Amino acid sequence: MKVVAFFNNKGGVGKTSLAYHLAYMFSDRGLRIVIADLDPQANLTSMFLDEQRLEFLWPEGRHPRTIMGFIDPIVEGTGDIAPPRIEKIGSRLGLLPGDLGLSIFEDALSDAWPRCLSGDKRAFRVISSFSRLIMHAAEDEEADLALIDVGPNLGSINRAALIAADYVVIPLGPDLFSLQGLQNLGPTLFRWRRDWKDRLERNTEPTLILPKGQMEPVGYVMMRHSIRLDRPVKAYARWIELVPGVYLSSVLEKPTPSPPPMDSDPNCLAQMKDYRSLMPMAQENNKPMFFLKPADGAIGGHQAAVRDCYNDFHRLAQKIGKVIGVNVP
Repeated sequence: MKVVAFFNNKGGVGKTSLAYHLAYMFSDRGLRIVIADLDPQANLTSMFLDEQRLEFLWPEGRHPRTIMGFIDPIVEGTGDIAPPRIEKIGSRLGLLPGDLGLSIFEDALSDAWPRCLSGDKRAFRVISSFSRLIMHAAEDEEADLALIDVGPNLGSINRAALIAADYVVIPLGPDLFSLQGLQNLGPTLFRWRRDWKDRLERNTEPTLILPKGQMEPVGYVMMRHSIRLDRPVKAYARWIELVPGVYLSSVLEKPTPSPPPMDSDPNCLAQMKDYRSLMPMAQENNKPMFFLKPADGAIGGHQAAVRDCYNDFHRLAQKIGKVIGVNVP
């Protein structure tokens, strides 16, 4: 079972939407999927679930059916993680629901990180809590693949979430801020990977199942680039041209004076269209864009856009699957 995280230091690039649609696509192609919402904003959870279900999951007081409920014993210092409860989205798709209160876990994770260096058993349990929750959920669901959505920052919550990941997909936008985020992200992944390896060697509890912290970059996805005559508009072309070189130097540590153009860059998993007319419709109907029907309002030219959207996400899912060694029919 492989674990894939979707991560960028820059917000607003469509990361959560990408994770959401790929979870449905992998599931539609026959894979059993668990997806974890580890972003304290919980936007992924609100995409999957309607308001009535969200009110049930997020009542006043404690939330035993969310990420916060599962780690509550760790936060309170009363025990280890609680057994996760999966929200069934479909027969092959389950969600570990996010929680707006997750940000209070930041301090505990920050405190535990240095204590791992002295072999502190509780510190290892705290840092590995996300990983162990995902593994429990994946075992319960007999999942082929686990996906993780995280917030756009380099804080301790994301460090613990990324340590749980075998692979990382990096969504980007065609702008200066995404490029700067990419320059920050690469060195951070290297540092987290190195530091976690150092800590693993100091674990004094051999029965505790800890993640390897592999965090191997799968590639990047260029999101939401406007299209005119099948070409990015000129305002974005400059940033798109720079991405392959920055990815090679900052993320893979393989700088080159002559990086390939994005269209032929093997590290570019896809250049996704906006599908602006479909997204509001999909949000209103609580379903991915590529599952919209005429009854949902997808009539006329929208149906062709729906088919194109399905094909685009199918190709992307297959490409990710090929890189990580998971067959996507």
